[in-house]
Amino acid sequence: MIKPLIECIKEAREKKVAIGHFNVSDSEGYNAVTAAAKELGVPVIVGVSEKERTFLGVAEIRALVTVAQERGDLVYLNADHTYSVEASREAVDNHYDAVIIDGAEKPFVENVMMTKEVVNYARAHHPTMLVEGELGFIGTGSTIRDEIPDGVSEETQTKPEDAKTFVDETCVDLFAPSVGNIHGLIKGGEPKLNIERVRAIAKAVSVPLVLHGASGNTDEEVAAAIEAGISVVHINTELRQAYKHGIEKGMSSDELAPYKFLAEGVEEMKELVLKKLKVFNRMQ
Repeated sequence: MIKPLIECIKEAREKKVAIGHFNVSDSEGYNAVTAAAKELGVPVIVGVSEKERTFLGVAEIRALVTVAQERGDLVYLNADHTYSVEASREAVDNHYDAVIIDGAEKPFVENVMMTKEVVNYARAHHPTMLVEGELGFIGTGSTIRDEIPDGVSEETQTKPEDAKTFVDETCVDLFAPSVGNIHGLIKGGEPKLNIERVRAIAKAVSVPLVLHGASGNTDEEVAAAIEAGISVVHINTELRQAYKHGIEKGMSSDELAPYKFLAEGVEEMKELVLKKLKVFNRMQ
């Protein structure tokens, strides 16, 4: 058996590097992500949101990751952005390695209550599973936007004292704050990450921090965020963009076999994952 995910994250935290988290929507994307991590010899987290799980199959993607884990690959599965207790329980029951219960758009007290409920359920039914909570809205959806989404601003970034209260009351294993990060890509350029806020939150809470919405942020900013206390970094939109671009090139050929015209997309995804993992693991 491979070591638990929390051990990989603790090791990353001690080394001031980060575990890469990459969302996939099909087996081709899964192959691209895991091949890149294996090439570099680093652990990786495969993320599947509620809609991605519906498309792939909740149990089916678990089976793919189980095969990799049984042969010793450091590949882990996260039920990304799960918006209800019921959907979170489904991930627990299917023995995912982690789940994020996302109540960021809800009032603080409601967010705490639903997060705590998921933590208690996971502890009772799958004790080694990690539960992540989120506080501070960063927008939703993996899209290319004209401007920063409503409700996302410096004023609404997570406050260190609120982060501490949230973590203490919910007993989550991982915590995702709002620190200038935004889901999707902004055409005019991403706002800068608030590195000092990352550092302050890292000092305020005892659990590892997760950076969502890192697509579009510069390598330098992400590296600074990791140095300040981020232990897991999420990439999705850039990955989808690379996959689509590669598939378009493959479709322009005369190839009819899917595994041939999809290969361009897989290769572009893999190259992007390699690039990101080198940044996250200080390999450049």
